[in-house]
Amino acid sequence: MPRNRIHHLGAVGFGLTVLLAAASGATYSQDTVSRLTAESAQATSKVAFIHNPGPGSRGNRELYLMNADGSGRKRLSRIAANEAPAWSPDSRRIVFVSGSDDRDREISVMNADGSGQRNLTRNGAADFFPAWSRNGRKIAFVRYRGLFGSSEIYAMNADGSDQRRLTRNTAADYFPAWSPDARTIAFVSARDGNGEVYVMNADGSEQRGLTQGAGAGGQESAVPAWSPDGRRIAFGGSPAGGWVSVVNADGSGQRTLARGGQQAWSPDGRKITFVSARDGNAEVYVMNADGNAQRNLTRNAAHDVHPAWSPDGRKIAFVSHRDGNAEIYVMNADGSGQRRLTRNARVDILPVWSPGRKK
Repeated sequence: MPRNRIHHLGAVGFGLTVLLAAASGATYSQDTVSRLTAESAQATSKVAFIHNPGPGSRGNRELYLMNADGSGRKRLSRIAANEAPAWSPDSRRIVFVSGSDDRDREISVMNADGSGQRNLTRNGAADFFPAWSRNGRKIAFVRYRGLFGSSEIYAMNADGSDQRRLTRNTAADYFPAWSPDARTIAFVSARDGNGEVYVMNADGSEQRGLTQGAGAGGQESAVPAWSPDGRRIAFGGSPAGGWVSVVNADGSGQRTLARGGQQAWSPDGRKITFVSARDGNAEVYVMNADGNAQRNLTRNAAHDVHPAWSPDGRKIAFVSHRDGNAEIYVMNADGSGQRRLTRNARVDILPVWSPGRKK
């Protein structure tokens, strides 16, 4: 079979190619198999994002979906959508924050094609920051009650049933993040006077602080990010004045790695992307997981933010203002091949890759 023919095979074609090769006695090198597998993953990957009319414009934020190459763009939500959406581990459903009123936002869910949209929480409070457990069974979220109320972390079944409050204190608890084994939830709490990273069991028991000084100098920890092996947690603050740090899951070994925030682990756990304004404007950087080999990937005069790794670790989606408004771009993991995916006068933000459907 000609090489260029193989190069363009999709997910189904890849499997057919392997079967034909086996039947004919042909063999492929490991590099070829790896390349074809990556192309198959890219062909089936999707990117969800928020489409915002922008300041002074009419309309609501809406949830959109597109292919990894920017094609097939489709509006999914029929109601106002806010914050970054979260995919179910099997890529079949998307959970998001719905509602245009900050005082009454709800956690809603839909199928990946936009069908079956429904509200899961339905209450008079404001619900934010949904996070899907890695086994797909639970969704953690934050509930905020009124101007003088506290924000607490809740969890519910993926169908919205059995909603349970996990934290109970007068300080703010927010940004829940599930461990890879779905047994532990990391979160940020201000109960010690500044934003520190805490962990608790999935049922809310055994809450304990992991970090010290994470919120020093007015910096609050951003969403905790578990390493893929569940052994470490990365956390950070503002790209302008915060620091990206890591801590072991047992609270030991806290270490500051870089100036910045919006940290994200590569799927293999070897790299961490982050955003830093150390060069005067926000840029997407990458470094080794130990903080070495820090490198600016985007390198332009505009702001580049919100990096998100593709499931195979070969691509990074991000938001750039280089064309005058916020648009979603993609680049190779080494920063090469930067390409614009969305093209419109409105604002496109918060890209999130589908995890890839598990068999």
